[in-house]
Order: sequence, then C-alpha cells, then structure tokens
Amino acid sequence: MTILKSMQLTTQDTEEKIIGKKLYDYQHGAIDKIFERINESPEKYNLLYQLPTGGGKTVIFSEIARRYLQSTNHKVLILTHRIELCKQTSNMLSEFGVENKIIDSNVKEITNKDNYMCYVAMVETLNNRIKEGKVHIQDIGLVIVDEAHYNSFRKLFKYFEKCFILGVTATPLSSNINLPMHEIYDDLIVGEKISSLIQKGFLAEATTFVYNVNLTSLKVGINGDYTVKSSEELYSKNMMQSKLIKAYEQESKGKKTLIFNNGIHTSRHVYETFLAAGYKIKYIDNTNTKEERVKILEWFKNTPDAILTSVGILTTGFDEPTIESIIINRATKSLALYFQMIGRGSRVVGDKTKFTVIDLGNNMARFGLWTSDIDWYMIFKNPNFYLDNLISDEDIERKFRYVMPEDVRQMFAKSEDIDFDVKEAYKKAIKSGEKSKIVLENSIAQHAKMCVENSEDVFDAHILSRELHDDIEFRIKQYSYCILKSSKNYIKWLEEDYKRQLRVKITREFHK
Repeated sequence: MTILKSMQLTTQDTEEKIIGKKLYDYQHGAIDKIFERINESPEKYNLLYQLPTGGGKTVIFSEIARRYLQSTNHKVLILTHRIELCKQTSNMLSEFGVENKIIDSNVKEITNKDNYMCYVAMVETLNNRIKEGKVHIQDIGLVIVDEAHYNSFRKLFKYFEKCFILGVTATPLSSNINLPMHEIYDDLIVGEKISSLIQKGFLAEATTFVYNVNLTSLKVGINGDYTVKSSEELYSKNMMQSKLIKAYEQESKGKKTLIFNNGIHTSRHVYETFLAAGYKIKYIDNTNTKEERVKILEWFKNTPDAILTSVGILTTGFDEPTIESIIINRATKSLALYFQMIGRGSRVVGDKTKFTVIDLGNNMARFGLWTSDIDWYMIFKNPNFYLDNLISDEDIERKFRYVMPEDVRQMFAKSEDIDFDVKEAYKKAIKSGEKSKIVLENSIAQHAKMCVENSEDVFDAHILSRELHDDIEFRIKQYSYCILKSSKNYIKWLEEDYKRQLRVKITREFHK
C-alpha cells in the first residue's frame, strides 16, 4: 500500500478545524515535521517521535490522525498495549472529531462493513484476531504506535509493511536491550525538552530528595533490570521501611503521594507500615479487581493527603494531575521506567507548579536529574553505548556521603564531633606505614566516645550504639573500597566484628 504524496499538510491548512483541544506552538511544529516525513518518505517507512510524559503525545497523534483522514482515502490504526491507554486514546480522538472503534477482547471480528476509518487496538487482541483470520481491514495507510519503546508491537509490523508507521514515546530506548529501536525505526524526531516545557508552564518543576541505599544485594535479570525477588528481599526489610516512612515525613507529609515499588510483597508491607503510623493509604496492584481499582483511584483523586502504594500498573495510562509527591521506593536500570514514574507527578493543574520526588534507589545518581538534558538521538542510534556507560552501583556507592538523620543526631547532642572520613584516615595510615586496621580502630573509638558522652550508664550506651547501624554500615563499605576487598560475606563479617568491638570498647570506657 502506498502513501499519498500529494497531501502536503501544514498547521495553517487546518487551524480552524481543531476540535476540543488547543495545540501549542511546539505541538504544531512537531505535527508539521511528521507530515513532512509522511509526504517525502518512501514506501515502508517507520518514524519515531519522542516527547516527554505530559507533553501531549496523545493530543499530537490524534490531530495527525484527523488530518490524515481528512486528506487521504486511507484508514488509521492506533496500537496500544493497555486497555486504559486504549480508552484514553479513543476518547481523545473523539474530542478531535475522529470517529473510531476500539478493538479489544470483546470484539471478535472486524470487517470493512463497519465503516470506520480509524481503529484503536489492543496489540495482543489484534494479533490474535489476525491469526484467527477475523480481521479484514483494507486500506490502512497510517499506523500509530503509542508507548513505542515496548516490544510487544513488533509482532504486528509484518502485517503493515506498506504503511507509514509512526511510533511515539517519551523514551526512545527499547524495553528489551536485545531489541534496539533503531532496528525497526528508520529515524527519530526529538521533541521539546522537559526543561523547556517547565519553563513554558506546561510541566511542573520537580524538587528531588535522594536517600542513599546500599544495593549490593540486588541481582540483575535477563531483561537487564533488577529482579523482583532480590528487590523484595531488600525493600521489605524493616530498615528500608523505616527509611521510607522517615523520608515521607521529612519531605512529603500531608502531600498527595504515589509510591512505586518493585514487588507486591513490598507494596503490601509499605501499606501496613503507613497504616500502623496512622496515615491514609491504600494499595493497588494487578490482584485488584477492575471495580476495586476504580474505587481506589477515585478515593486517591478526592483525598487531598492520600497515599497510594503501587506496583507497575500506574507507570503508563494513568493521569492524576493532583499528585504532589512521587516516591521511587525501588531501584531500576530502565531509563524509560525512571522517566515514567517521575512523569506521573509532572502534570500542571490549578496553582500546582511544583512537585516532590523522593529517590530511594540511587536512580538519580544513575540517570541524572529528571530535567537533565539527554541526547535522545544518540541513545536511539547507540543504545548499547549508553547502557554500557551507565554508572555502576559500586561507583555510585563509592561517592556516598553519610549524613546522620536529625532525630539520631539529637540522641548524640553532647558530642561535637560525629564525622569520620574513612578514606582520609586510610590515606594517612598508609602514608605513615601503619596497618589499615588502625582506621577501624579509630572509628570504633570515636563511636564509643559518642555513646559514652550521651549516656548515663553502660546499659544506656549499649542501647544507644544501635542507632549507629547506618553509620557503621557506611564506614565499613568505604573501608572495603579502600582495601579493595568487598565480598558480601567479608563485609558482613567486618560489620559484626565492628559492633562486637564497639560493645567491648563502650564497656571498658565506663569501667575507667
């Protein structure tokens, strides 16, 4: 099937025909660029368009569909991977005056007798119906792929080889590292930057708070991201739950908050933790029925200080502009997921111009700030180069700096000096010819002094020493980097030995 080369549409040609939505200058510009490619491209051309979450991708491709239908005799097919996106897209097309039919599991057969010029299809449903011989749609000229970085769409491309395929995504980096996007898309058009959209008032500004997390226990799966099992083991621990609720209370208390987790068990644990602390919270995951999801999301929408803990399903196809805080209670190696999670809080509504992001997975250190300029074209063309040069967890943790939480600092209020630079102490020890273990001995002496100074008896001091767990863990980690010996078992032994020697030192100090 060939694309009509006589279209030559521009923004000005159809300005007066826009229905329901006002298009902004950058959206007009994107549409003109895309139609220029449609007009000039050869048969069988796949184009990718990138625009940040909240920039209005659905608005843009709905207007593209409207103009295309108005100027050609060919039909339009829009592919989505989730039913929520399917319905949202259908509603948006209707706002633009485009009659459309949704192809979901309830639709058993499609023929040209339907008299529709535009279809919105669930990718799996359409694939099944085509295999069954139940779909007979002729004259499709334009196929639009929403959230194109997902790979489920590839199986359908062979049926539309003579069509112009337009993929749209916020992150032109494939969800599968083994299936790069440049293999199926001929070129990429990069849209407006996040920083520009914020400056122009189209997106809210993010204030990011980072809480360092030791991720050495996490394992990477075959898809290139951290496994759910290893994430559950780490983030379900009481230590991480305490860190999460402290972070919320310090930076997001009273704000409508969406929490992202990497497992149902963790999310349920988060729910129980916040509920026990007296906060308004609900959980949502793929175990909820459709009716339960609707009620939960309605509650979340209408409750000003609501907290919603989730797993996966709210990263796409979910739009709640009143969200004031995003908590990423997980680590990810997926750039797309990182941007999708933060993007849930970026919508502008009413007097909301800012939102909060709390990172509990070293994600900001891995990918940079959400507003950082990214060379998307380079990532599209050379994804392996980008992925291979991502900073490793070990390198991230080498740069950690421990800051004692304010509530813990108050417990050691009588101590003036609470800091200890392990790396500097190690350098001095080596320079003076001393053994490296002197570093830990001096660190233990300082911690013992802090406990003694702020306790009335040896029993209080031993109890107080438990509050130093995070500081001890950090110092041991830094020491292991210095001596180039960082196996999990060795670090665990060092921590246990450190705490044993600290108890002994505290007891001796009180006996003096």
